Amino acid sequence: MTFNSIIPELTVSNINQTKEFYIFKLGFNLEYERTDDKFFFATFEESQFMFEELHNDGWNTGALEYPFGRGVNFSICCNNIDKLYERIMKHQIKPYRKLHKATYLCGEKVEQQKQFLVQDPDGYLLRFTD
Repeated sequence: MTFNSIIPELTVSNINQTKEFYIFKLGFNLEYERTDDKFFFATFEESQFMFEELHNDGWNTGALEYPFGRGVNFSICCNNIDKLYERIMKHQIKPYRKLHKATYLCGEKVEQQKQFLVQDPDGYLLRFTD
């Protein structure tokens, strides 16, 4: 496996609940886990994430309270945004923002993409784009 040059590691309140959400509901691939450490590494297409349950010796710079990750959203590219959106609706995941087309000015070029946003069980904001 080749690791991306940047891989976010998210501190979570319940590793089993997080694994259920990302692996079974969103369809991420479980690459490996360290069950004694309450840690797992998962991928979604070209994106990679690490998850670790909150503990006293973690790399936490302050108190964590819901929603975790305030002020950040993770933009995750998706090959089939419509299929993924159907999947989240099937699992009754309430979108933070419903599937829509967005237009962004990128330098001199205008880019359009389909996107939707969801929050994970700890409130991390995930923005899936085509």
